[in-house]
Amino acid sequence: MSLAPRLDIRQSQSLVMTPQLQQAIKLLALSNLEVEGFLAEELERNPLLQAGSTDDGGDAGPTPEPLRDTPAGADELVLSGGDAGEAAIDVDFAADSFHHDSAADGIGGLDGGLGLAATGSGGMGSEDGPDLDAFADTSLGLHDHLLAQAGVAVDGADQFIAAHLIDQIDDAGYLTAPLREVADRLGVPIARVESVLAVIHTFDPTGVGARDLAECLALQAEEADRYDPCMARLIDNLDLLARGDLTRLKRMCGVDDEDMADMIRELRGYDPKPGCRFGGEPARAVVPDLFIARTRDGWAIELNGATLPRVLVDRGYYTELSGTKQDKTSKAWLSDCLASANWLVKALDQRQRTIIKVATEIVKQQEAFFLNGVTHLRPLTLKQVAEAIEMHESTVSRVTSNKYLSCARGLYELKYFFTSAIAATEGGEAVSALAVKNAIRALIANEGAKILSDDTLVDLLNAKGFDIARRTVAKYREALGLGSSVQRRRARALEG
Repeated sequence: MSLAPRLDIRQSQSLVMTPQLQQAIKLLALSNLEVEGFLAEELERNPLLQAGSTDDGGDAGPTPEPLRDTPAGADELVLSGGDAGEAAIDVDFAADSFHHDSAADGIGGLDGGLGLAATGSGGMGSEDGPDLDAFADTSLGLHDHLLAQAGVAVDGADQFIAAHLIDQIDDAGYLTAPLREVADRLGVPIARVESVLAVIHTFDPTGVGARDLAECLALQAEEADRYDPCMARLIDNLDLLARGDLTRLKRMCGVDDEDMADMIRELRGYDPKPGCRFGGEPARAVVPDLFIARTRDGWAIELNGATLPRVLVDRGYYTELSGTKQDKTSKAWLSDCLASANWLVKALDQRQRTIIKVATEIVKQQEAFFLNGVTHLRPLTLKQVAEAIEMHESTVSRVTSNKYLSCARGLYELKYFFTSAIAATEGGEAVSALAVKNAIRALIANEGAKILSDDTLVDLLNAKGFDIARRTVAKYREALGLGSSVQRRRARALEG
């Protein structure tokens, strides 16, 4: 065997992920709003890309078109000729004479196509539309609210201690750091930290700065002038109250049934998490990526044009640049920009077609849900949809991520329609796990005075045609946030 260096030519095959293919895969998993942010970066980077208009006024079928001509701007209309230019831009887009055939064409009303309200960003597709962000809560957060009160209630070095304690208060309003640790960190006596904390306990909201639930409720009871010895013993024994041991509590507090019921009613009026009314990011409305509605010919499925960004290739600018004298580097850069722009437009078009294809198959598989509700939701897996549309399972998974559809029954994530199967009794058709959960919720909601145990729930579900085990019922019940029969019985006793 020779150890000398040599050159060999070998031929092999391998799967290589090109940057363009990685970009196309990334676009599949993004929602319309996320694609809009991605395209904003591409528009800044590539001079050959131009933002297209989302208000085309043309026929909007289930499959979107990849490119559209950019409508003339207001300046061009005015320059086109006197009165004709002014008349051209003086258009009432909300008038009945204006053609509306898309779920995204209406401006604050119902459109004439799918019969769904237009939903979008940027003032509902119009500069004159209502700005919903203007109604957002602009109040101070919890920490800012407490610091403002501390600036008035304490002074000197105590303000520094108060600021440090407020920093250790979580969003629910509880102090999370031990006072000894705070005193050691600041190098002050613990008695001084306790005195500053006592001042914080007087701040709004009442109960803020408490170290546990009992202290939080005690502070609110003191504020309401209800913290007598009986209430103090009740608050000190919240574990007995949670277990529903009312007999022992009445004996410890020295009260009768009427007084105990009055004390429990008082406790229920207190806020166990006083800080939650402050702070927190404002809730963001979910914008649907798809509209689905029933028509005479079947189901109409349409992408939300109000949030669907569109781009086109500015070939005129490319021709202008390529006609000038350029060195080899500039020509290569311009060619790369053109290839990148063409690929991005193609990838966006393919993304839209793939989403429509997957959504069409979901509607086909779950048509009973759209007609009759969650009880008719069928078991469905990504693999079933992938085989039906002849795509890979990972592609279907990316398409259904972070995307929502709007239909007559509400707003649903595409992942909602994929559920596991529960066998039916007597060899019937399998049912969806969500349908079983809905049945469990309905049975418990209507159980009345007789609390249903998990064994009883199994029998009732079997009578409805669900072949389900007791441990599965317990798992679904806990997933729904419903307590056991013992917990529900105790809660019912406390309510009584």
